Amino acid sequence: MPAKGEEKVVFDRKIYRSDMLKCVLCHEAPCSISCREMDPARLLRAIWFDNEKTAAALLPDEFPCSDCTVPCEQTCVRAEEVPIRELMRRLDDEVKPELEIPIPEDEERLRTQLCGILLENPFLLSSSVVASTYDMCARAFEAGWAGAAFKTICSFDIHEASPRFSAITGDNGSIIGFKNIEQLSDHSVAENMEIFRRLKENYPSKLILASIMGQDEQEWEELARLCEENGADAVELNFSCPNMADGGLGSDIGQVPELVERFTAAARRGTKIPILAKLTPNVASMGPAAEAARRGGADGIAAINTIKSIIGVNPHTYVSAPAVRGKSAVGGYSGNAVKPIALRFIEELGQNPALSGMHLSAMGGIETWMDALEFILMGAGSIQVTTAVMQYGYRIIDDLKAGLNYYLAEKGFYNVSEAVGLALASVSDTTDVLERDTVIFPKFHREKCIGCGRCMVSCADGGHQTIRLDESRRPRLNGNRCVGCHLCILVCPQRAITPGKKRVTKK
Repeated sequence: MPAKGEEKVVFDRKIYRSDMLKCVLCHEAPCSISCREMDPARLLRAIWFDNEKTAAALLPDEFPCSDCTVPCEQTCVRAEEVPIRELMRRLDDEVKPELEIPIPEDEERLRTQLCGILLENPFLLSSSVVASTYDMCARAFEAGWAGAAFKTICSFDIHEASPRFSAITGDNGSIIGFKNIEQLSDHSVAENMEIFRRLKENYPSKLILASIMGQDEQEWEELARLCEENGADAVELNFSCPNMADGGLGSDIGQVPELVERFTAAARRGTKIPILAKLTPNVASMGPAAEAARRGGADGIAAINTIKSIIGVNPHTYVSAPAVRGKSAVGGYSGNAVKPIALRFIEELGQNPALSGMHLSAMGGIETWMDALEFILMGAGSIQVTTAVMQYGYRIIDDLKAGLNYYLAEKGFYNVSEAVGLALASVSDTTDVLERDTVIFPKFHREKCIGCGRCMVSCADGGHQTIRLDESRRPRLNGNRCVGCHLCILVCPQRAITPGKKRVTKK
């Protein structure tokens, strides 16, 4: 395991999503169909998912684009709008020369465990529509996912609303935050048990995590027993669904530690396989429910489920989205926007000594391998994903595995488990512990600056009035006034401002 420290910023990127915003990440992409030398779509997808080093390593030894007679950009569904050849050139010129190691030939570093169950990698589908049928799970397993938390099994009569999804999107249409009012599996218990048997028969090395929800102790016990008898490797207790909270279900349970303990104990009576309690983020602290789950016999915690939310209100109909015949409902919020909240809860669980030794299975806003790594560093032993799969498909597993594997190899880790929890010591629940006598000034890279003045505007109206523009419209810093808040770094559209290299003692 490598030594800890601040000696190096890892993965200082050269190419960003913003460099290819017009790319729509096509299925059976025309650019790759037209290219005889490589798979441009695969490389573009790697860039999109923060995996530029793998993309550069996948380039042919001889750069193929210089003498190309069939320009892939002309075949693009957005012809001439995606700078494919320029991005390939930058990979070859800027990224490839800085590769420190070759792409690892195997994925041994990714092997891990969930409560003693071997996983070929830490990546699982979370309990949702993406893991709701045999065929879907089979395709995900074939793609490389290590397992799936199957969509929550229940004995309720489920009838879904239409529509049931809404989202907040970025300027290029990518989902930032996602709302759903979806409920549980609409298959019968018997149908779901048949699916488990088939999956275990055909994919014996994949993890089947059976998500269940009962209405009383007897039903929690019976569902847990059935899942074990029909091939499930572990059980996940859904104490957190915000769309099934009427009558003491879902997140209503997760907010009451006594109920969490009682129903966990009931499930434990029904099975000997590992149990994870999936907890709600719709609480001030997750610790009491997690500790109750442990007392009830849980082996691990899964978090977070979606956050209660409302996305938008139509100014003409006065109804929030998604609207169903003039009505809507509070639903669950997910997507990359919830990642900071999810990380905070995983950190809380990881720091709790009463939960020592429990497996943490993390989810909430994970799209890239770097997102996943953040949760691992905060104490997660496995990673679950839904919203990113809904948006981009099962194929994202390629970059989740490749990016994390390359990082582990580059940093000298022998196994992903060595990285679990390494960031916990750096986090405090209060800012009182932070040193306040020094400043890191921003550094302006004039060669990248285009003179837009965004840094000056933000500093003037949201900071400490320390930046002015000179006669060439380049920023100048008044060091006597700068407090090192780094707002200017965050708002610069050119990434032309970075933190300085040393701390300066305040005068």
